[in-house]
Amino acid sequence: MAERHVEVALEKRGIRCTARLLDDRAPLTCAAVWDALPLSGDVYHAKYARNEIYALFAPFARAEPPLENPTVTPIPGDLCYFSFAGAELGTQAYGYDRVPGAGPTVVDLALFYERNNLLLNGDVGWVPGIVWGRVTEGLDAMAQACNDLWRSGAAGETLTFRRA
Repeated sequence: MAERHVEVALEKRGIRCTARLLDDRAPLTCAAVWDALPLSGDVYHAKYARNEIYALFAPFARAEPPLENPTVTPIPGDLCYFSFAGAELGTQAYGYDRVPGAGPTVVDLALFYERNNLLLNGDVGWVPGIVWGRVTEGLDAMAQACNDLWRSGAAGETLTFRRA
């Protein structure tokens, strides 16, 4: 199979990076994401995992992918897929005014932009993610924009994943 790539964008800031899908390591997750693209939603900056931005989506896979290519220590440039029961994100501690598609499942697509991430949540424990892509171009500019998002706020910003 030929390599497939996605563009990850912070729309308001006009910042984009390109990632290669890890079809060899997470084929079911890559297929589910690829078939659902483009995906776009409000961006959030992680509270617990450190250097992560993400958007929440209603489920889009025919069946939730298994935990393929898992990690609890994502590195800079990792794209991760998480699936949560809607109730897991429903507490005020997470700061959401609404959870998109808050039903039985919510999908979180994330970009990790710097090192020293640990997917450990005080409420539920370890939260392994599926690494389905790796940024190959534009990570430095994206990391600067993510730091600005952390410092200036995410209100009004959109995170988009689309085929490149």
